[in-house]
This record gives sequence, C-alpha cells and structure tokens, in this order.
Amino acid sequence: MKKILASLLLVLGLSLTAQANTGGIAWDKAPAKTNDLAALQNGAKVFVNYCLNCHSASFMRYNRLKDIGLTEQQIKDNLLFTSDKVGDTMQAAIDPKQAKQWFGGNPPDLTVISRSRSAQGQGTGADYLYTYLRTFYVDDTKPTGWNNLAFPNIGMPHALWQLQGKRAPIYEVVEEHGKEVHVFKGWEQITPGTMTSEQYDQTIGDLVNYMQWMAEPAANTRVRLGVWVMLFLCVLTFFTWRMNAAFWKDVK
Repeated sequence: MKKILASLLLVLGLSLTAQANTGGIAWDKAPAKTNDLAALQNGAKVFVNYCLNCHSASFMRYNRLKDIGLTEQQIKDNLLFTSDKVGDTMQAAIDPKQAKQWFGGNPPDLTVISRSRSAQGQGTGADYLYTYLRTFYVDDTKPTGWNNLAFPNIGMPHALWQLQGKRAPIYEVVEEHGKEVHVFKGWEQITPGTMTSEQYDQTIGDLVNYMQWMAEPAANTRVRLGVWVMLFLCVLTFFTWRMNAAFWKDVK
C-alpha cells in the first residue's frame, strides 16, 4: 500500500513539474507507432540498454514484453540484465545511494512517465519525452556538463549522447517590447554521434512509443474492443429502431 501511495505521489509531482516547465521550447509531435511491434521491440532494447541503468520501471515485468512479440528466450538472452527471472519487475542497475550522491536524488520511476508528463496546450506526455530526449546540449556551467531546452537546468546527463553526438543551440537575438530576447533557431553539431540526425530521431521515436505502451500495455486492446462495441451498438440501435417502427405501425 505504501509503495502504491508513493508512486501516486511521484506521478503527481512529475505532472506538476511538467506544467511548471512549460516555459521551454514548443514540444514536437511524437510519432504514433504503438501498434508497430518492430518499433516497440527496438524501443524496449534502447530502454533496457540506456534508461534502465539509472531509472526503474517497477510496475512493468519483463515477461510482459511477450505482448510485443518477444519470446521468453529472446527476453532472457537480450533484455534481462538487472534480474535473473523474466517474472521480475524492471529495476534500475544503479545503487540508490550512489544515485542520490551523483544526481542529488534518485532518478524517477519511468513506468507511467509518458502519462504523467502531458500539459494542457503543450501536447501529450509522448510529445514531451520525444522533444526532451532530442534537445540535450553541452553546457559546461552544469555539474553534469549537459542542459536541456525542454527542461532547463535539469540534473540528468545526456545518456544517449554517443548516439546523437554533442550539440550546442544556435540563438538569434531579437527585440521584443524594448528588450533583447534570444530565440532558438537550430543546432550546431560539435562532435558527430554514431547515428545521423534522422536515425537518432527514429530511435527516440521508438523509445518513446515503447514508454507510451509501457504506461498502459492494454491500451491498444482497449481501443480495438471499443471500436467493436461501438459497431455493435450502432447495429443494435438500427434493429431496435426498425422493431419499434414495426411494433407501432398499426397503432392509431
């Protein structure tokens, strides 16, 4: 019970933090591919290799990955790094004491992060994550050496920098209401990554879609069932209407 309450408080805190950070750049639209099993499998691989080092997904079990087309043996061979059993939940590899010492606090659980980060007028939680994971930049004034346009002054380093490379934002100085304002215009690539910009964006899209699926694995099934229910109700309504007309046709 305590664990559930703590998780609810964490989600609430993350939601409030997201709404407080709407002063960042506009969020990009995340690609919607939660029905694409290949994309979800690639996203799961990226999540386990890059996110699970510091972040847990304590409400997701490894064996639930069978829902995206993976076999139990594939999970054991390729994704089971922090546990010995496929029935275990996804726990972070980092020691909580070390995490608090390095980052000033334990990294948040990511099980429902895509649902908690939505903000009115900005977009969905998936949009936020897609923008956030693509807008890290080098900042020597920060302890981690990194900053982020979507979440300014964040304490998290860029875990995927080797894929994206090191970048710096380009600003244009414009005058608004008598004051100089720095407007973001693009990126300067300082050092290249192992992926092109397009490849990195696609990888992040797969990762975000996996995190969106992880937040509610039954969502696609719920939507499919909802469509069939609506069709059934439409057919039932038609027959009910015709039966009602036939019943009352001879009544004066």
